[in-house]
Order: sequence, then C-alpha cells, then structure tokens
Amino acid sequence: MSALHDLTLAEQAEAVRARAVSPTELVDHHLHRIAELDGLLGAYRTVDAPGAGRAARAAEALLLASTGTDGGDGLPPLLGVPLSVKDTWPVRGLPFTAGSAAFDDRIAPADATVVGALRTAGAVLLGTTTAAEFGCSSYTETAHGTARSPYGPALGAGGSSGGAAVSVAARLAAGALGSDGGGSIRIPAAGCGVVGLKPSRGRVTPAPGTDAFGLATAGPLARTVLDTALLLDAMAGSTPGDAGTLPALPAGHFRARAEREPGPLRIGVLPPADGWHPEAALACRRTAELLLDLGHHVEEAPPTDPDEYLPDFTVLWSVLAAAVPVPPEREELLLPLTRWLRARGSAHDAVRLYTATASLTATARAVCHRYDRYDAVLSPTTDTPPLPVGSLVDPDSPERTFARMLALTPRTPLANLTGRPSMSLPLHWTPDGLPIGVLLTARHHQEGLLLSLGAQLERARPWHHHAARQEALLDQARQASARTGQVAR
Repeated sequence: MSALHDLTLAEQAEAVRARAVSPTELVDHHLHRIAELDGLLGAYRTVDAPGAGRAARAAEALLLASTGTDGGDGLPPLLGVPLSVKDTWPVRGLPFTAGSAAFDDRIAPADATVVGALRTAGAVLLGTTTAAEFGCSSYTETAHGTARSPYGPALGAGGSSGGAAVSVAARLAAGALGSDGGGSIRIPAAGCGVVGLKPSRGRVTPAPGTDAFGLATAGPLARTVLDTALLLDAMAGSTPGDAGTLPALPAGHFRARAEREPGPLRIGVLPPADGWHPEAALACRRTAELLLDLGHHVEEAPPTDPDEYLPDFTVLWSVLAAAVPVPPEREELLLPLTRWLRARGSAHDAVRLYTATASLTATARAVCHRYDRYDAVLSPTTDTPPLPVGSLVDPDSPERTFARMLALTPRTPLANLTGRPSMSLPLHWTPDGLPIGVLLTARHHQEGLLLSLGAQLERARPWHHHAARQEALLDQARQASARTGQVAR
C-alpha cells in the first residue's frame, strides 16, 4: 500500500471499509503529518487531536460492530476519512474566529449543518483551517497565520479558503470543507493544484447562518474529481428557512455522475483578455484543444466585461463585511482591508444596497442568457500563477489592495452572482512546476455534468504525478527550517 496520505479520499474510504487500515491508524498518520509540516504551510488554525482521536475510535467501533459480510454497504460512506473544515464554519467546541483576531475568544456552541452532515457521513474532523478574515480577500494572510502554497512556501495559497486548499494539496487531510462567495474555493484550489467546486445556489445549506444576497455557499476541495463528488454527496442538503433550496437527490448521485462519461458537449471558451499571464492563456488553449480531442464541440464564447458587475458586487461585498457584528472595542483588531470594507459598507444606505442588488440580478440574468447555449464555459481560474506572499497587499492603501485582488480574479464572482456551479481543475502547470487552475462553469444545477466532464479531463490529463515534486519541495523547506530553527508562519 502507498503511504496513507498518498491515498485519495476514495481510496482511504475503501481501505477503511475493507479493513485494510483502521480509522485510528489513518487519523494518527495525518495528525503526525500535520505536526511535521503545518508550521511551514499555515494550513490549520486549530488542530483538534483529542476530538479527532475520539471520532476515529468511534468509527473503529462502528466498523468492528458491522458484520463485514455486506462489503461495507451498511456503513457511512466516509467512515474514518480525515477532513478539515474552514474556520468560517462553526465546529462544536472549537475556536470559531472567521479568520479574525477580533473573535479569538469565540468558541462554536454547535456544528454548522454541513459540518454535521460530514460527521453523519462518517468523516473524522481534524480541525479548522486558516481563512481570510470574514472571507473578505482572495489571499489568506491573517493575524493567525499565512496559508502558503505547498508548491512553494514563499507563494500565497489564495483565499479565502487558503488553509483548506493547503490541507488537501499537502495531504494534511483527505478533503476539505470550504466556502465560496466570490471565488473563495476555486481561487485557492488553483493556487494549490487541487480541485475546488462551488455548488449551485441552494445545493448546500448555510445553516445556522444565512446568505441574504445568495453569493456564498459551502463546497468541497479535494485532490481528484471523484473525491470532490463524494464530498458533495455528503454535503448536499437544505434546511427549513434557507433562502434557496434544491430537491434532494438519491444517495451517491454525484459519485455516479463522476463515474459516467459526459457524452459530447458544447463548450464555450472565453477569449483572452488584458492581464492574462501567458501561462494562463496557454492553460485555457490547451484545455480547449483537449476538449476537442475528446469529442466535444468547442467554440469561442462572447466575453463578459468585469465592469458590468464589479461596482455593484463591491457594494454587496462591503455591506456583507460591515454586517458582521464586531464589538466596537475590538474593531481595531481587524485587518486594514476589512476595516476599509466595513467603513465603505456602512456608508451605503438601503436605497444604494437595493439598487445594487437589483442591478446585479439583471446582470446575472443577462450573463445566463449569454452563455445558455453552452453546456460549460471555459476560462483560466485566475489570471496568473500563484503570487508571492504579500504581493497583493498595499500597506498604505486597502483600496488598492482590493483593486489588485479583483484584477487577479475578475471572472470567479460571475458564478456567485448567477448561482451557477463552477469548478477549478489543476490541468496546467508552468515550466517552473506551479499550478494553473482551469475554470469550468455550467448551467444551473448541473454539478453532475461538471463532475462527469472534470473526471473525463482528469483521466485524459492526470495531475497526480506533480505530488512527487511537491513532496521534494516540502522536504527541502523542512530541512532549511530545521537548520535555521524557524518556521514560515
């Protein structure tokens, strides 16, 4: 058997069900790897070794109590599989800071519903991962630490689910729960060379929270498309009071779609735009060529100008930041970007918020009509490869920081505005070995199509061999850290 952390999520789940490895052994292995590497990478905000140990022993007891004659069919699908959870989702008994020093003393009294769903599916939660403050930025550099790409610890992981993506890419967890309100799953997935899926609006409940504007949703990060499907099967579901809901699907629906050929599809490819790094343009072009080779109809799609939506999107984004209830005496603990967004959001009156929402609704409808002829739309996820830590932050101007952030990821908010599913795949790598994410966005409620298409692309151009280079880089960084007695956090 390969090293336990090298097994995919699906392989880990199967190994537990086949009794080839115990949940305790699997979880202890990942905890050891976290202790060894996370000081370099900043993936975790809180590691819950005692809680993970208890959950692993409970999974082991459930496994031992089963007869073993049914091939594990009566067991939870993710039994014993170690996962991480972004620190914007409450996990019972753990610090729940939303990436902010202002909430350092807050402990989650109960699980988010989606966290409970992962527990019900048998997963073992290793802890919570480093997140951008309130999920506000497309990088993850906080008072608690900086999430760094395992393909170069001097490089940022992206955000706001940066720690979640790092935990998966560095194999410090088999999969992760993130959230995406403007690209926050897909951006770090691109920067860390993993799969990140933003589901359709209403697919996963936000309970106990809400998302009044319909922008944000929970979603999975994983190393393979099949693993992503398994996580979405466990996460999907609605709760009374949700602003948007979708009908329940049969158990294992998304796994079945990932294991099925997509058939010939019509793919629209966004034309190159100013600001695209040559490697990002190459990633898009090579993926389009691969899709043609796989029998799909590929054609250039009409562009969308970010100026159509970014001004109104910024209004919503700033109001969401301002709406987080922070005690006045703790405002000074917030990062400059967050304070600037909150001040801007607080300055908008109800009429400006309503007009921005109405304008974005009209824009979302227009965008949907523009691309309705396509089964999926293709573009780079971000305009550049991973950037050095700190390169997006202007210490003298949060406004310039925000502008830089949006310029790097001008397309990812589109799927949040429209509510459509969107997935980043690590299909391209630079000559220096850095990942470039490729973005595929489908029509409403078509996560299954995305997973089927993504799995086909993964089979045609697998990315798993890049893990060997990553491990070598981590070994070099670990040795350098040991020599200097320092860590990168």
